[in-house]
Amino acid sequence: MGTLQQFSMARGYTLSRIKQAGEHAWDAQPEGFSNTVRWNVGHIYTFTEDFLNRAMNEYPVDKPEWAEFFAPGTSPSTWPSIPPSEEELVAAMKDQGKRISQLTEQQLAHRLSTPLSIGKLLTMETVEEVLQLLTWHEGLHAGLMDGLLKVTK
Repeated sequence: MGTLQQFSMARGYTLSRIKQAGEHAWDAQPEGFSNTVRWNVGHIYTFTEDFLNRAMNEYPVDKPEWAEFFAPGTSPSTWPSIPPSEEELVAAMKDQGKRISQLTEQQLAHRLSTPLSIGKLLTMETVEEVLQLLTWHEGLHAGLMDGLLKVTK
């Protein structure tokens, strides 16, 4: 299975989790969880935008103002104002998925002028390697959302 197919499968799974979330579940933060469904959805979105922009100069960050809500280290308890709505987040996730699915093999194979690293654990040298990380990252947060939904039922 190719990288774009894996990303598409992960995004489909995430969207199916979101669809199952009732209105009450979006902002519930049960004991033992550091964030909410809304935060996880927004975090997946903004993290993906940021990393693709760093990997591809021609990939513009959509909704950069959302970073103040969903960047690593943020939390609903410290949000500066009202976060994006469920509808805005779902529409953004779907649009982002479409934009990513249109990446070409040539774009995926593009070598980064400066490799991206996550600590000493991982260095990514191509756009495809970045997208593989983003697919893993999305699956991780989709799993957290699945747990949140089970606890808040």
